[in-house]
Order: sequence, then C-alpha cells, then structure tokens
Amino acid sequence: MPQMIFVNLPVRDLEVSKNFFSKLGYGFNPKFSDETTACLVISDTIFAMLITEPRFKDFTRKDIADASKTTEVLLALSAESREKVDELTDAALASGGSPANETMDMGFMYGRSFQDPDHHIWEVVWMDPEAAENGPES
Repeated sequence: MPQMIFVNLPVRDLEVSKNFFSKLGYGFNPKFSDETTACLVISDTIFAMLITEPRFKDFTRKDIADASKTTEVLLALSAESREKVDELTDAALASGGSPANETMDMGFMYGRSFQDPDHHIWEVVWMDPEAAENGPES
C-alpha cells in the first residue's frame, strides 16, 4: 500500500471551504466527512482534512494559528504543466481565493500560489521532468 498523507487544516466555515475546493474540481470522501470535517481528496494518496476550528481544537493543546496573520504551513502541489499551474491558480482566484506570492518562473520550474478562504497558502508548481530527474543544471 502506498504511503498517504492527511493534512489537517482548521477552517472557520466548513461549507465555504467545501464550496471553494469544489470549484477547483476537487471532491470529498463522505466516509471521512461529517458536520465538522470534510475529507478533501487531492489525489489517490493526498488528502486534506478540513476541520472546523472548534473540532480542530480537540486535537491540539496549542492555539490555532490565525493564518491571516501568520504562516503556519505552505502546501505545495505539483502540476503536470505550466498551463495546469495557471488553470488551478486562476480557478482559485476566481472562486474566492486571494493571491499569496509572486509568480516564480525559473524556466525549468514554474509556480504560482494562492490563499484559500482561511488564508492557508497553496503553491502550485511545475518542474521540467528532465530537471526533476537530473537536476536543474541538466
């Protein structure tokens, strides 16, 4: 069985978050979702658990970071092409997301980023397959 990752993210309004990610073309696994949690399916092995802040608090003794003021994590997703980077980022911005950082274009690597409605920063990156295999100087 391949290793999977479940990223847990606190959200203020679960329905707003679900609506946002649905507009980006993502679905949810109802088996791992309820009125306080939605299991966002990013790929066969990558999931983001969108958890309402009160429920999220049950999993930690620490304060929940206010992502509008601090950066608690940068979530980076690969894309199969530069066009897919633009497609996903443009969809996020058109669906209520906001810009995060400047576009990165190094020729062999291209990326853009956005903030979701809860200000979590998502980076979408494409890397030339040859550069990914052999390093950027190839």
